[in-house]
Amino acid sequence: MKLLKGAMGATIIALAALLLVSFIDAQAAPFNAQMNPVAIQKLKKLTDFMNHLQAFSVRTQNTMEDLLPSGHKVDIDVSADVIIKRPNMLRAERKGSRRTDQVFTYNGKTLTLYNPADKVYAVEALPGTIETALGFAQQTLGITIPASDLIYQNNFNLLMQGVTMAADLGKTVINGVSCDHLLFSRPGVDFQVWIADKGDPLPYKYVVTDTSSPALMSFTTYMIGWNTKPNLKKVRFGFSAPKGVKKIDFMPVNTTGGAGR
Repeated sequence: MKLLKGAMGATIIALAALLLVSFIDAQAAPFNAQMNPVAIQKLKKLTDFMNHLQAFSVRTQNTMEDLLPSGHKVDIDVSADVIIKRPNMLRAERKGSRRTDQVFTYNGKTLTLYNPADKVYAVEALPGTIETALGFAQQTLGITIPASDLIYQNNFNLLMQGVTMAADLGKTVINGVSCDHLLFSRPGVDFQVWIADKGDPLPYKYVVTDTSSPALMSFTTYMIGWNTKPNLKKVRFGFSAPKGVKKIDFMPVNTTGGAGR
């Protein structure tokens, strides 16, 4: 038995991983489809702050758009509680449906994905860092983790790679937090990020849109409950299989043309 592609879905973390249109206030800064230096500076402030965090926890609410064979768009909603301890500890508990409820753990040595509903888990020996785990999840398992863009260390250059437009769309409020709304575009993809405009420059919403197809499918992540000094004493970054749980194999992404997760 192998872990099904559908069960792997777009995972946590999540870090990463977005649609729900943002309404721009009439008083917002005028749109300027250029490389706005203010927008770039605000993104750099966010990435610098995230890079210096040694540990944090956050709750995410993720919405992935899917296209039915009938041509109708539907939303797939998943929430996740994520805990990070740099450089190599990660735990995410994901809840959505029976097929998407999962626990994802990484302790610098092994990566484990546990499906409580099916009473199965898969494990991979993977020495390295959080970036190693996220890269393996995406490149080998085909797990889409859009919000992980904000978790990678030294990620400013990654986010800005190929960007042809950067815009500051003004202020808006996300879950009671006043945020700067930024838009960036590169060939094939747009991404938006809402960053707290006071105090710690934390992200509260992140949207990635596939502009390479007419469907313009998006993945939206809301981030709430930020804790930049979490108590990690009782956090289990390793995995011990509960009684009656069966070990199975990961299903690698089909490199011969099959669909990813």
